[in-house]
Amino acid sequence: MSDTKDNQPQDKQNIDPNQLEIPDELPILPLHGFVFYPGMGFPLQIKSPASKQLIDDILLKDRLLGMVSHNKQATQQDELRPEHLHSIGVVGYIHKLVKGEEGAYHVLTSGFKKIRIKEYIKKSPYLTAKIEVIEMDEESDQEIKALVLNLRTEFKKLAVLTNLPPELTMTVDSLDNPYHVAYLIASQLHLSPDDEQAILEMGKLKEMLRRITTELTQRLETAEMSQKIQKSAKDDIDKKQREFFLRQQLQAIRKELGEDNENLDLDELKEKFKNAKLSKEAEKVAQKELDRLGRISPSSPEYTVSRTYIDWILELPWEKSTPDSLDINKAKIDLDKDHYGLERIKKRIIEFLAVRKLKQDMHGPILCFVGPPGTGKTSLGQSIARTMGREFVRISLGGVRDEAEIRGHRRTYIGALPGRIIQSLKKAGSNNPLFMLDEIDKLGSDYRGDPSSALLEVLDPEQNFTFSDHYLEINFDLSKVMFITTANMLDTIPGPLRDRMEVITLSSYTEDEKLHIAKNHLIERQLEAHALSSDDLSFSDNAIRAIIRSYTREAGVRNLERELGGVCRGVATDIVTGKTKKVKIKVSDLERHLGPIRFFPESAAHSWSPGLATGLAWTPVGGVLLFIETAKMKGSGGLKMTGKLGEVMKESASAALTYIRANAGSLAIDEDIFSQNDIHIHVPEGATPKDGPSAGVAMVVSLTSLFTDRPVRKDVAMTGEITLRGDVLPVGGVKEKVLAASRAGIKEVILPALNQKDVSEIRQVVKRKLTFHYVKDIREALEIAMREEEKSEAKG
Repeated sequence: MSDTKDNQPQDKQNIDPNQLEIPDELPILPLHGFVFYPGMGFPLQIKSPASKQLIDDILLKDRLLGMVSHNKQATQQDELRPEHLHSIGVVGYIHKLVKGEEGAYHVLTSGFKKIRIKEYIKKSPYLTAKIEVIEMDEESDQEIKALVLNLRTEFKKLAVLTNLPPELTMTVDSLDNPYHVAYLIASQLHLSPDDEQAILEMGKLKEMLRRITTELTQRLETAEMSQKIQKSAKDDIDKKQREFFLRQQLQAIRKELGEDNENLDLDELKEKFKNAKLSKEAEKVAQKELDRLGRISPSSPEYTVSRTYIDWILELPWEKSTPDSLDINKAKIDLDKDHYGLERIKKRIIEFLAVRKLKQDMHGPILCFVGPPGTGKTSLGQSIARTMGREFVRISLGGVRDEAEIRGHRRTYIGALPGRIIQSLKKAGSNNPLFMLDEIDKLGSDYRGDPSSALLEVLDPEQNFTFSDHYLEINFDLSKVMFITTANMLDTIPGPLRDRMEVITLSSYTEDEKLHIAKNHLIERQLEAHALSSDDLSFSDNAIRAIIRSYTREAGVRNLERELGGVCRGVATDIVTGKTKKVKIKVSDLERHLGPIRFFPESAAHSWSPGLATGLAWTPVGGVLLFIETAKMKGSGGLKMTGKLGEVMKESASAALTYIRANAGSLAIDEDIFSQNDIHIHVPEGATPKDGPSAGVAMVVSLTSLFTDRPVRKDVAMTGEITLRGDVLPVGGVKEKVLAASRAGIKEVILPALNQKDVSEIRQVVKRKLTFHYVKDIREALEIAMREEEKSEAKG
């Protein structure tokens, strides 16, 4: 080292810094936004007064300085604060200084040793710190050689893809020190300052080489992908230019041949537009779109999109309606011919036709048919459409989860189409069809939207006259459409949607109704389906009743029709094989065609003893009997409940036991029985989930029967919710429950007093078979249920 007395320091570019002795204390030059690596050299621009002072001082000494990068918290204004600098940096050597304009220093610097800052000992006029040199690992094995070779190879690929100077790859090849190779490549990967600093701080050579290999591979993959994108874009442009020139040539050839029909498609659309009956808004939009279509080249993809949109507008029945058949008497005859029973629904349709006859511009009703499967909801919609002379459109909503199914997709999407409402209107060809929205209770929802919310506008008479589909974006009047929805249950239909519909309930069919439906509709349909006639096959009434009782258990008639079809197939086989010519099916013939009896009377499946009571339950497929079994065993007063019971039903059981324990004295029950025994309540058919409060009365009766050792009457069924005071509260599904009791051969039914109004909806033919008891207090139910049969008196 030598000091100089000149104002301008001399150049010392030929001195090897590695031969210099590094002192324990060095002035620190903060670096902002980049990291200096050992073995690197490039010019720095110095503007800060403190940093310029640092350069001036070291040029008069050994020209050595520490170079450390800022950390994340640092700013250029904070460059002299030690806490804003990393602890690892490099020793730099000043080779040359050039003073530029405005006082800036341009300094040629190289780094050659890695150092760690031990502590800062001076902050002014510039940072000075005690340092220690970090010796770099000199290990060299086959893996390190392979990693360095791979780095050189992959870097050459990157240099070609990103047009790096060839001198750079030559420099990489000429370096022997693996650290210098790695650091030079890392400096060309455009890493973040944090990633560059992390590489500098790595102590193990293999670890650093692997890290730089990973970064180089990612950078290479990005460069390759970028090149593919550029090539694809160029090929696409070349293809479009070629197509353009070819189409221009084709157009010129057609013109020479007199076959210039470019505007033929547009003229056809304009003629169609001229004859179409559109709403004012649709006419305005269609005219605007036609003008736009005339300015688009037929070869453009936008042409097809615009053409499809115009076709949809022109083909919709904006002003086209079918005349309603308003003959009330004919409507009654048609409805009675197609469906047996269903008086409430038929009455509602007749009322609509009558009002429609008086008021021509009334909105179509929005009805919701709710009932068990197989009760004729969908076929009833077809019958109503036929009676009124309207087009019938059925849309199945079961499993629909996308709002776009109702409202359509916006035209910005590729392959966009209107929703099902607009599509069905186009198919119907009129703006007043009868829409059957089937299975509305099975709508779903997910990230694509909620279809039930989209239906709020469709099914609201105050809004649907301006229904806007996302694809059309033109208001369509749905107020003339008659909407009928179907559902098996109301619980899953959102409240706001349910509020927009007039709910009409279809209850289970009685045995007599099923017999009538089979004789007048089902048998005839099955005979036709199997190429038979009434001359080939007939059924006795007893045979049909036997099929209903012993081979089906349902609220509707779907399975009944299947069983009748099974008999028809068996008879058809006998006729084809010559075994018979004409058959009248009797009860004794059923087992040969349908197999052994599948269902027995529900009460016949149970041996009767104290602790067993018959409840009534409602299910989506109609009413069923619900047997409540109780038993006691030695124990300490525990209560066990089985049969896959829901929380509400478990609470009913607890309430029933609490009532009995609180009133044990008046019920003639020994109070010690509760502390000396465990109680088990079981509801058979344990695989079927059960819930609801309506089994409360049956549970009290069953437990009382168990504790008093008095059997409950087999011919009595009951339903009702109970309270801790013994009050009997009303329940739902009374009609279905009563029909289930009638089918099972029950003679008497105990109902809450407040449910007496529901019995009026039940047909007289059913009511005549049953005796009804209406109770307000559980003691009344106990007296009736456990009364000796010969002493019972009918009520109701």
